[in-house]
Amino acid sequence: MKIAVVGTGYVGLVSAACFAELGHHVIGIDIDEAKIKKLQSGKSTIYEPGLEELIVRGLQTGRLIFTTDLKSVLPDVQIVFSAVATPPGEGHKADLKAVFIVTETVATHATKDLVFVNKSTVPVGTGKKCEEKIAEILQKRGVNFSIPVVSNPEFLREGMAVPDTLMPDRIVVGVNDQPEAKKLMEELYRPITRVGKPLLFMTRESAEIVKYASNAFLATKISFINMLTEFAEKTGANIRDIASGMGMDNRIGPRFLHAGIGYGGSCFPKDVKALMVTAKEYDLDLSIVEATDRINTHQRARFFEKILKALPKNATVCVWGLSFKPKTDDMREAPSLDLIPMLLKAGHSVHTYDPAAAENASKLLPKETVFTKDLMEAAKGADAVVLLTEWDEFRGVDLKELKSTMKGSDLFDGRNVYEPAEVRDAGLVYHGIGIGTK
Repeated sequence: MKIAVVGTGYVGLVSAACFAELGHHVIGIDIDEAKIKKLQSGKSTIYEPGLEELIVRGLQTGRLIFTTDLKSVLPDVQIVFSAVATPPGEGHKADLKAVFIVTETVATHATKDLVFVNKSTVPVGTGKKCEEKIAEILQKRGVNFSIPVVSNPEFLREGMAVPDTLMPDRIVVGVNDQPEAKKLMEELYRPITRVGKPLLFMTRESAEIVKYASNAFLATKISFINMLTEFAEKTGANIRDIASGMGMDNRIGPRFLHAGIGYGGSCFPKDVKALMVTAKEYDLDLSIVEATDRINTHQRARFFEKILKALPKNATVCVWGLSFKPKTDDMREAPSLDLIPMLLKAGHSVHTYDPAAAENASKLLPKETVFTKDLMEAAKGADAVVLLTEWDEFRGVDLKELKSTMKGSDLFDGRNVYEPAEVRDAGLVYHGIGIGTK
C-alpha cells in the first residue's frame, strides 16, 4: 500500500518508519527543508531507540522516502496521514491550524479518491470539521472524489515508540459509515493484526476521545499516588509500601503508581488541559481531570521548595537528568526547565548532566547553566545532587564515590529510584518523595 505521512515530528516520523518496516511504501512529508535533507541522509531528527535503524533500512529498500512536496505525491497514494503538531494554543485549547492546512491542501490538490487520517491528537469534532472543509473545497472544484476522514490516534510512549507502533496494545480506528475507508485501514494494519494485535473500530468521535481519555486516566493515576506522598510524609508512612500494596490488587495494577515529581512531556500536560477546555465548550465539569492537573503542578512546586530551603547560600547544585523522562531528548514540560532557572535566580550555580538531552536543553535553559559530559563531573564539588530524570545510569551510581566527589551531602531523589538506607550508609542525606529523611 502507498501512503503519505504529513509531518515528520515525533508521531509522524515513527509512524512513517514503522509503516515502511511493515512493507508499505511510505512518503514522509514536512515543510522543513533542513529536516527533510537530514532524514534523506538517513539521520533521525529525534532521539528514539531503534528509530534511525528503521529509517536507514526504509531508505535502502526504497520503501521510505522524504519530500517537502505534498501536492506531488497525492496522485500516487491511497491514504494520507496528518501527523502535524497540535500544540496548546490560547487558553490551552489545541491549536489545529496545521491540521486544517493539511486538510485544505489535500482537498485542493487531490486527483482521485483517497482516505484522510488524523493521526494527530485532536479534540472531538475535529474530524467533522475536516470533512466539512474537504466537501466545501471539492464542491468548489466541481469534482466528486471520495475523501472520508478517519481518526487513528497514536498511543506511543517516548523511549518505546518503535515497539509500541510495531506491537501495540491495540489499534483504534474511528470511521463513520465509510466501508471503503474501513477496508483500507484493515489492509493497512494487516501485518500487525496477523500476529493477534486487536484492531478496534468505533465512531470517529469515540476514537477522538479515546486518546484524551487514556492520557487523562494515566495522568490521574500518577497524580493520585503523588497526592498521597505528602500524607505519607506527615504520618510516617512510606509511599513505596503504599504503592506496592495498592498495585498488587489486579483491579488497580502497579503501573503509573510510581511516586515522584509528577508528569511532564508532550502529551499528558497538553492533553489533560485540552480535555478540560473541550469539556467546558460542552458545559461539562471534569472535576477529577482538573484535580489531576492541579496536583501535578503542586507536586513539582513542593519538591522544588524543599530543595531551595535546604541549600546553603551560593550553593553549587548538580542536576541529573534534563529531559522529561528517560530514553528521550524531549524537553517539553521537563521539570529541569522550571527548577534550573529558579536555582540560578536564587544565586546558586548549576552543573548538569543528561545522556541525550543536553543539546536540546542548551537552547532552552539560561546561559549560566553548566553542561557536563559525565555524571560524576557534574557532581564534583556540589553541595547537593538533584535527580530529575530516572536514566538507568543514575540508578547504578556508586553512592560512596558520589559522596567523596561532592562537597555537601544532600541527595534529592525526584523519582524515588534509590534505597534510602543505601544512600544514608554512603554518608549522604536522602530527600525522597513520600519517604522522608529518617
